[in-house]
This record gives sequence, structure tokens and C-alpha cells, in this order.
Amino acid sequence: MASLAMAAQAPAQTAAHGPQWLDKAVFYQIYPSSFKDSDGNGIGDLQGIISKLDYIQSLGVNALWLNPVFESGWIDGGYDVIDFYKIDPRFGTNSDMVRLTTEAHKRGIKVCLDLVAGHTSDRCEWFRQSGTADRNSRYSDYYIWLDSISPREQELIRQRHASAHPSSDGRGQYVESPYPRARYYMKNFYESQPALNYGYAHPDPRHPWEQPVTAPGPQAVRREMRNVMAFWFDKGIDGFRVDMASSLVKNDNDRSAILALWQEMRRWKDQHYPECVLISEWGNPMLSIPAGFNIDFLLHFNRPGYPSLFFDKGTPYGERSKFEYSYFNRTGKGQIAEFIDNFTPCYNCARSANAFIAIPTANHDFQRPNVGTRNTVDQLKVAMTFFLTMPTIPFIYYGDEIGMRFIPDAPNVEGANERAGTRTPMQWEPGATAGFSTCTPDKLYLPVSTDGGRITVAAEEKDRASMLHFVRALISLRQQTPALGNTAAWALLSDKDKPYPMVYQRSLDGQVYVVALNPSEAAVKATIPAQRGRAKAVMVSGKARYTCKATTDVLILSPFSAAVFYIKR
Repeated sequence: MASLAMAAQAPAQTAAHGPQWLDKAVFYQIYPSSFKDSDGNGIGDLQGIISKLDYIQSLGVNALWLNPVFESGWIDGGYDVIDFYKIDPRFGTNSDMVRLTTEAHKRGIKVCLDLVAGHTSDRCEWFRQSGTADRNSRYSDYYIWLDSISPREQELIRQRHASAHPSSDGRGQYVESPYPRARYYMKNFYESQPALNYGYAHPDPRHPWEQPVTAPGPQAVRREMRNVMAFWFDKGIDGFRVDMASSLVKNDNDRSAILALWQEMRRWKDQHYPECVLISEWGNPMLSIPAGFNIDFLLHFNRPGYPSLFFDKGTPYGERSKFEYSYFNRTGKGQIAEFIDNFTPCYNCARSANAFIAIPTANHDFQRPNVGTRNTVDQLKVAMTFFLTMPTIPFIYYGDEIGMRFIPDAPNVEGANERAGTRTPMQWEPGATAGFSTCTPDKLYLPVSTDGGRITVAAEEKDRASMLHFVRALISLRQQTPALGNTAAWALLSDKDKPYPMVYQRSLDGQVYVVALNPSEAAVKATIPAQRGRAKAVMVSGKARYTCKATTDVLILSPFSAAVFYIKR
């Protein structure tokens, strides 16, 4: 039996080293190309997002994270940036971004953007100027150039060029250069994404291209990224989610150099923009939080745990988990030990530093909850109860509030590869384009899958038992109940080795709530330490019974059920 000793001793006070608004933050993530098209070209835009701010506000969320909106070559879904200081014309103008931010702020909604700090597009002017023969130009050492690579790397280049989709083939580290600067340059992912030069933590003297982090080039790149952030902070942006935040400095196995880099950035931000936030795509709060980030995600890479909850073998990204069945699989054959063993120290680390972690419902890089056999409203409500009652800052991926499904056969668009199925247009209403656009269906950026119009905002607005109403109610409960919020304490009450149901306590200032989850298709029972009070159900999906006893409490849950209980003492 898990004991209260496993509980995180989370401080109840307001975060001392971050903006107070994070204490009640609930984020909504938007993939801009796929949210709302205002001009009928089949691609979403900023005016489309502006037109739906009232809907976003109605969910109860109070912060947005927009995937890349800067001018891009669109080889990798916007993550190949041409100009960090300019909104991509497909979305609008810089003025449109200012208007979006202004209108969001009127509704009490913060706006955060993606910062692709590790690389640019090969069409970026920095890269073009760096590629000239002039070693004294401003941008000469913004990138990593070299004249020789190993035979193995040469073979990977050949394989990449021979693949079915060479532009979105990530094999190898280097690309043949079209510029006189050198024969090759280092990339991060695709050929179109030359790596920015933040230096090497331990440069090899045999490799003259490996510059130390203190060299002029790496230092100039740091200044440039601060300039980018300041440019948008000054226009009203409230923060940045930093793409692949841990990977900037090369040959940094102990991560000491990258920690020092972000600590420097955090000191700068706190001095000049204390109400703005830094969010990391790091996937390891044990490192990212000491580095100075306000929020880090538990994701599908780095520390284990997330895949064991949601990724089944045989589904996209299922190889990320070592288990056949995820915890939220209907068979009841999953486990939570791996998640708990990794979540607990991460949570403790974050809260001891007055920072936060996040467990997203999904994101642009991996599948939605509605995938495989996890596809009924009852199943999805259990998953959403987990996301919205855990002691993390919730990040709801657009469309998950209505249960949009991952489309496994979606076409590869703009380097999405298998990720395309989670980037499909938001489904607003029944019809061939789901109200996303006025274009004809053949002009859609990606297809829709509304299940005959059922999985749409319009249909679910009319159905009081829908996912949409359930999610709104959960967010409202969280925002009105400090003991269920971002800063309240958490403790696992059920036995982590007997995972069904999962039962945990949330508490703050004497208020106690118990959350119980049963994502399986069988009825389940749990015995937990006595909470010494009367249990009152405040939100239930399915059926749940809570019996209080002198030394232990007993919970019985029907298949596919979730419940939140207030413990009145």
C-alpha cells in the first residue's frame, strides 16, 4: 500500500520566483495552420484564432501556446525559421499578432509562442551570410561549418538523398554545403535546419570547428536569441516555449554548460521581463527546473512515464513504451509504477523551486488520446479527469476538449510524417470542411474526421453529456477549488503495484479531495488509508462509490469511470 510518505511536500505559498499568474494557469495549445482559416485558403491563420477567442475563453483556460508562427520554409511545420522577427505571411502580419495578444489579454488570456532556439531554416539570412567566404562577417560563426566528415556520415548523406522523402529524412549530422564557407554544415533534424552555434562544452582541439561556449560566435547567438525574445515581449507576448531546450550546446554530456546558458537567460528575463515565462521542451524537470525554466513537460522522450500511460504497442509512438498495454488501455493490463516512480521526484523538484511541470493531453509531435481502441467518450473522460486533476499545469491540445481522433492515414504535409494525424484541422461544425474553412474539401491543409459530425464543437455544445461540457466543468472545478490547483499538494493513495483504480489525494489549507480513475473495462475496487471524513462526490463520469471506515476507506468504480470526491471533516 502506498502511504502518505510518498506525498510531495509541496509548498502552498505563491511561487516566489515566477509570475503569480502561473499558480492558476491552464494552457491551450494551438497548431496555427490547423485551428481556423479566415480567408478560405485551407490553412489556419491569426485572424482565425482571434475570431475564436471567445470560444477559447469559454473553456476556462487562461493561457495559449502557439506553435511556430514566424516566417518559415515549411519543410518542418514551421520549425525551420527564416525570420524570427516576422510573422509568416500565411498567418498574417506582426500587427495581427499584436492584435491577437491584445484581444486575448482583454479576456484574461496570456499568449506564449514557440522559440526554435536550436536552428534556423537554410533560407535564413543569417545562414546565407554565414556561408560566405568572409570569416569576419557578423554571422560567420552563427553556425557550425567543417571541411571533412567521416565515411559513415558520408554514407548517411547518400542514404538520406535516396530515401522516399529526402527533405524530411533526419539521418546523419551533416549536410553538403552550397556555400564557399566550408564543404559541410551541421544540421539538427532535416537538411533545411542548420544548427545554430552555441559552442561546445568540451571542444576537441583536433576539431577547429568546435568552438568553446565563450567564443564570439556562440556568445553572439545567445545575444540574438535574447534580442528575439525581447522583440516579442515588448509587443505583449507573455512567454516562450523553447523547442529542444536541452540540445543547444554540443558535447555537453553532463548538461553543465546548457544549465549555465539557461540560468543566464533566466536572470536576464527576470530582470527585464519578470511577468513573462520560459517553458522548456526538455522532458526532464530534474534538469530543466534547476536550469531556470518556469515549466517543463513530461513527454514521450527523456524520462520515462508518459508513454506507459498512453502509448500502446501497435499505435503511433508505441515503441516509446516497453509495455504492451498502456495504463489507459481498456484491457486493464497496464501499470502506473513507471510513471509514479518518475513523476514523484520531478514533481518534488519543481515545487521545491516554486516551478511547475506539465503533462499535456497531446501535442503536435505525438498522438491524441483518441487513438486505437481508446475512442469512446467514457474512456476519454477518464483520461481528461487525470489531466485536469493532477498537480501539474494542464496543457490541452486543441481539439482534445471535443475528443478529436488521431488520423493514422493523414498525408505527410510539410515534413509532418506520422505526426500529420495529430495536426488535422479543428472541427467546429458538421460538414466537409468541419467549419474550419470556406474552401472546398480538396483545398484543406489536412483532412478532417468528424464521425458524421458528432466530433464537432457545434454538436457537442448541444449535448450536455459531451466531452466539451465535461472538460469545461472540470476546468471550472479546478479553477474554483484551490486544493485541486497547480500549487496544492499531491499524494498517491492506492498501491502503485495494483494500478486499477488509481487513487490520489489533492490538498491545500485543510481542504482534501480524492480523485479515483478506472480506465479499464472491468469494475475495480481499492482500499486506501482512511481520510477521516465524509466523502461527497463533486464530479463523476460513470459510477463510483466511496465508503469511509475507521482505518481504511473503500472505493468501487464501474468500467470507464472517474470521480472527484470532497472529504468533509
